[in-house]
Amino acid sequence: MTPTTSTPRLEKITPGNFEAATGIRVGPDQEHAVSPVVESLAEAYVHPEGVAWPRLIVDGDRPVGFLMAFLGIDWRGDGSLRRSGLWRLNIAAGEQGRGYGRFAVESVATELRRRGVTELYVTWHPGPDGPEGFYTGLGFRPTGETSGDQTVGVLEL
Repeated sequence: MTPTTSTPRLEKITPGNFEAATGIRVGPDQEHAVSPVVESLAEAYVHPEGVAWPRLIVDGDRPVGFLMAFLGIDWRGDGSLRRSGLWRLNIAAGEQGRGYGRFAVESVATELRRRGVTELYVTWHPGPDGPEGFYTGLGFRPTGETSGDQTVGVLEL
C-alpha cells in the first residue's frame, strides 16, 4: 500500500462536487460488481430521507472515491429488521491500493457508532475477482445470507 500524501476526508455531495463524484470510475474488470456513482446518487434520491448517506472521498484536492452507507434500512421489507452498513464503494481505478477503501469502511464504522449502531453490514459479489478478500481482511464475516446474488457480511462495531 502506498501511503497518501495527505489525510483523506469525506465530503457531502453538493452541486459543486457532483461532477467530480459522478466522474469516479472503477477499473473495467470491476464494473460488473458495483453500480456507477450516478446510479447510486439516483437511488439515494428516491429513498426516504436519512436512509442513504452518500459521500465523496477526497485526498487533498483529488476526488479518489465514493461511498454510500445505508442507515436503518428495512432489510426484509416488512419492518421486522433494520440494518445499517456500506451500500456502495467505488474507488477510482488509478487510486486503488492506497488505503482509500479502508478509510471508507472506517469512516462508515465511525458514523454508525456515532448513531449507536453496533453492526456494519455489507454485500459483495462472490468470485475470484470480487472484493471478498478486501472485506474479510477488514474483519467482516459472511453471515450465511445472500441479498440477490451477493454475499452478506457483517462487522461487529
